[in-house]
Amino acid sequence: MLAKFTKTPQKTLVGIMIVGVLLRIGTSVLFFGNDVQSLPGIFDEVSYHNLAIRVLEGHGFSFGEAWWPGTPANEPTAHWSYLYTSYLIGLYALIGPNPIVARIIQGIFTGILMPLVTYRLANRVFEKPYGAERAQTIALIAAGITAVYIYLFYYAAALITESVYILGIVWTFDIAVKISQQEEPTPMRDWLLFGVALALTTLLRQLFLLFAPFMLIWLWWAKRPQLWKLAIPLVITAVFMAPWTYRNYQAFDTLVPLNTNSGHAFFWGNHPSYGTQFVPILPTRQYYAMIPEELKAQGLNEAEMDSALLELGVGFVVEDPGRYVLLSLSRFPSYFKFWPSAESGFVSNLSRVASFGLFLPFMIWGIVIAARQSSPSWKEWLASPFTLFYLFVLVYTGMHVLTWTLIRYRIPIDAIFILFAGLALERLFAMFGLWGERPYTPATQSNM
Repeated sequence: MLAKFTKTPQKTLVGIMIVGVLLRIGTSVLFFGNDVQSLPGIFDEVSYHNLAIRVLEGHGFSFGEAWWPGTPANEPTAHWSYLYTSYLIGLYALIGPNPIVARIIQGIFTGILMPLVTYRLANRVFEKPYGAERAQTIALIAAGITAVYIYLFYYAAALITESVYILGIVWTFDIAVKISQQEEPTPMRDWLLFGVALALTTLLRQLFLLFAPFMLIWLWWAKRPQLWKLAIPLVITAVFMAPWTYRNYQAFDTLVPLNTNSGHAFFWGNHPSYGTQFVPILPTRQYYAMIPEELKAQGLNEAEMDSALLELGVGFVVEDPGRYVLLSLSRFPSYFKFWPSAESGFVSNLSRVASFGLFLPFMIWGIVIAARQSSPSWKEWLASPFTLFYLFVLVYTGMHVLTWTLIRYRIPIDAIFILFAGLALERLFAMFGLWGERPYTPATQSNM
């Protein structure tokens, strides 16, 4: 029944891309339109839109009124992704401030590239343990999921970093896995491309840079390259960050490598007012109220405030580590939430249940299947791309559980879970003989 789709993988992949683009454009036009408003999970698009307009009006990276996360009016801000804001600035300079055009361009870009890069990564990962034919099938299924996964096409229509940031993560993994699997010395262009991918992803959200050491350690173990080659992606990332580091120094008279958001997040995420039960979203005025009045009275700029709040946040942990542990544990349900709730609106509940909730059983099953795939030795297991994925899920989850948790902060690991969902669905279809000429038999993988 489904075998015909795998006989012409290129045509199937093109069809998947078309579906992905249509869903993203449809969401942009029919749901978001040309307005910028505070819809569920995407309030940041109001900030990006207004920030781009302010820059075009000659005011630099600032807001005309007091703005989140407590930035005074007409004062410099470095809270937002410079790369994404630059995209909007460039586009608005050409066509005027028309958000719908930015949405459509973003939808086309991610609708094509997200399935493509996912397909390529899945092929690399699954070919060795499952063979080229099965890997291709798994890759097509995974690519198909990325096209219809509600969270992915919902955020692709929003003027925020999520969709391109997730694409950057998958692209970075694709290049890293490619390098790890090359038997011959890796061409310099691959190392350079790896650096560009890491740099662009970091410019979209600096948090990813915290995972870079783990990825490089895994790559060193899997590939054993000369150590100086591992420095290439870090040097390229530093070069990409340098103009914004310089700008920040000029604006704040202090060293801010990229963005001023880590201190605010850690302070608010671990404030004693929560007790031991974290609340993902509070009214904006409550966040402002948490900041001590003596800090507000000092007239600190955004960078100084971020640094001061980080110090206070660390103090909360040191003063009561037991509460911090319980508070961190309370963030898990918010992070992995897949069920509907009365506190959420229809759009949020639908997105949650019909994407993560729908595919979660297959994600878990796929992880179990992959984990049962035997390795000749623990050394080869550590060098497996699966280990890189497990590492990313653990580290990335840990970073948010220990700081601040929202459902949309989990979506990057959904993109990795989708690979495992592809594996599980391939096995399910094969078990029911849906591949027609290629029914599933345990002999194709006796240790599953």
